Amino acid sequence: MKKVMIFGVFDGPHKAHEQVLKDAKALGDHLVVVVAQDHMVEHLKGYRVKVDLAERMEHIKKEDAVDEVIIGDKELGTWEVIKEHKPAVIAIGHDQNILQENLETNFDKLGYEPEIELLKEYEVNEDQG
Repeated sequence: MKKVMIFGVFDGPHKAHEQVLKDAKALGDHLVVVVAQDHMVEHLKGYRVKVDLAERMEHIKKEDAVDEVIIGDKELGTWEVIKEHKPAVIAIGHDQNILQENLETNFDKLGYEPEIELLKEYEVNEDQG
């Protein structure tokens, strides 16, 4: 089984999230979605989430492409979710270049080098949700 992992905030469902998750799932057999904790979003992105963690996770669980939804690490740079789940592929969103750089410079902490796949950007119109 080829496991794929994707990270995100997923602050309110919309069509772009649905498509990104489908694209990530197409990279393997089992898609694990890592949802960022509220305090991490505020720390990394500088804003408060509109929708709390539990609700964001529930929205993601409803997506057909998703096999598993987990909570992101409590502490930045520990990579615990990757160490525990050992995905073959990590799908990176178009706006996650810092995540990609951090992963690539910390492969030694993981003990292996997962494949990194950059996903394309999707436009979201206001009427799409």
